[in-house]
This record gives sequence, C-alpha cells and structure tokens, in this order.
Amino acid sequence: MGEKIVKIKNKEIKNFGEPFIIAEIGSNHNGNLELAKQLIDKAVEVGADSVKFQAFDTNLFSEACYEGDERRLKLMEESSSLQRFFTDVHPELKREMQEYMASKELLSEAKRYCDEKNIIFSCTPLDRNAVDFLVDELGMDFIKVASMDLNNYDFLDYLARKNKPIIISTGMASFHEIIKAVDTIVKTGNDQLVLLHCVSTYPPKNENINLNNLDLFRRNFPFPIGWSDHTIGNTISLASVAKGACVIEKHFTLDKNLPGWDHKVSATPEELMIIVNNSKEIWKSLGSHQRILPQDEIDKRALFRRSIVANRDMTAGEIISEEDLALKRPGIGIQPSEINFVVGRKLKTELKVDDLVSFADLV
Repeated sequence: MGEKIVKIKNKEIKNFGEPFIIAEIGSNHNGNLELAKQLIDKAVEVGADSVKFQAFDTNLFSEACYEGDERRLKLMEESSSLQRFFTDVHPELKREMQEYMASKELLSEAKRYCDEKNIIFSCTPLDRNAVDFLVDELGMDFIKVASMDLNNYDFLDYLARKNKPIIISTGMASFHEIIKAVDTIVKTGNDQLVLLHCVSTYPPKNENINLNNLDLFRRNFPFPIGWSDHTIGNTISLASVAKGACVIEKHFTLDKNLPGWDHKVSATPEELMIIVNNSKEIWKSLGSHQRILPQDEIDKRALFRRSIVANRDMTAGEIISEEDLALKRPGIGIQPSEINFVVGRKLKTELKVDDLVSFADLV
C-alpha cells in the first residue's frame, strides 16, 4: 500500500504537506449559538482550515459519575485512578454538560454558517445517532474520532462505512490498539484515514509529549500523520510541523477565562494565528529531501565564492607555481577546485597582481 493522500473538500492532506489546521471549538461555545458564530468568525479570520465541535450529551457519563450518587463513593474506594478522576470532575458536571452541550439546532446552524463563511465544519460524534445526523443530514465533510473511542471497534466500523475521510486521535492508546483501530477502518474499504498523535492530559508534561511518535507512525502506517495538541501555547504545535505533521488540531477559545472545561488549555485567536501563519512558514522551509539550489542562491556564487587570481605581476612564458596564485572574490573566474590544473602551466599573456586567471591565459 503506497503512501496515502486524503482529500477533504479542496484540501489535500499528505505527510509533510501544507498543514491542515483544525480550530477545536469543542464545547467552548458554552451552548450559545452567537458565541459559536463568533468563534467561527475568528477561526476564519486567522486562517484555520476547519472548525470542529463535539456532539456529546449527558448520556456520555453514567449516573454513577455525578455528584450525589452513592455508587460514586464506592467506585472511588475501589480505584485510585477513579479517585483522581472524580476529584478532577466538577461537582456540577451534569448541569454544565446540559448547559454547554451542542444541540442539533446549534450544530445545524453552525454547519450552515461555516458553509457561508467558507470554512470546513466538523464535529466529533460519540454515538451512532450523532454519526447519522452529522453525516447523513448535515453532510459533514470528514469525521473526527475522539481518543476515547479508539478501542470502540464496532463504532469505528460503523462510522467508517459512511465513506467519509476519518481523522482519529490516538491518546491513551497502546500501539497494538492503534493497529487494530486502523485495521478495523481499512477493512471496510475506507482508506481515507489520518492518524493524530495525541497525549490525553490537559496539559501534558513536556517529557510525555514524544513528538518522535510522528516518525513511528509514518514508519508503520501509509496514512498522513498529524498532532492533536493539548499543550499550552504554540511551541509544540509548530515543532510538530517541523517533524512533518500535516494536521494540527488545537483547542480554540475567545477568552481563556470563560466558564467551561477547555477554555484554559485553548488557544486564543492571537495564538491560533501564530500557529496558522508560522506553521505554513515552517512547512515551506522544509522543502525537498534532494539537494536543489534555487537560482537566486546559484547567482550568489559570483559574489561570495573565490576565483584564482595572480598573486604578483607575471610575464608571458612564466611557469605558474602555487605561490604565484591567490584565491579571492568575486567567484567569476576559475574555481579554487581547479587550482591543481593551473599550477605548472605556462602563461600566454602577462598578468598584473589580482588579475583573474582564465583558461585562455594558459598554454
């Protein structure tokens, strides 16, 4: 299987290609359509290629996850990891999810508004009903799979059969799980797949980011490889482009101080603009794996390289020794690499000190 190119509308996604920037709105619209539209406007303004929402509701969590349910305490007693989870979960999680979740009406209007503003709409579906609504009713152009569903293989099979490009995050997953997820999708006949290296902590420690996983993925999969970024700031997103990431997904907000769970780890419009603009500069600067000199650099040879010149006044008939020659700019004469050809030759004409030596001067 050769290296794949994934097409999303008029965008071509390939390894070391021009970065495809996804402004991850997620739930940062806080359930407010006007705020969602403002976020879309800013994403367009800074040059993002796509905005992405999340289509979850309170059914994502069992009732045992919510404050006041007696099963929560029992779960906390049984698992130290769940103790940490419930400590981090806001006591008012259920209310916040009801308040901030994206309704069908909000998503429908967001899709219409994205079409109007010429930016690609996407949304992460977390169940089959959401997949059907987003793909069949709204005509979403690509499907983004959250890290939490990478091992949800029946779900992957279902959404892959929609025959839309799929971008899948790999946070929390072992390499074996990633292989199985890829196989599950490809077996449906859908090979329009992009893998995103991802670290599912908010924010991750630098020593846990492991951008070298981008190389690992490229060695083992023929699909475009990108980076889903949960770090603070722009540095790691830009570094990922230097490592060949062709998709960057970055949480996006208008104000880090807004209520909600993702605003503080999200990029502001100013930060996202830096990612958009600088990532394209980095991509262009990566260039070719072949040694190809641009014409303007070739033209610099005349100014910056040296030529063989006479080191003293010389007369016709003299035999040239190494001491008779010097190497000086400009580089429009015989190159220094040819000095052994010149030494030992007889002069046809006289030369003054600093005169360029030419092949026509030599017998």
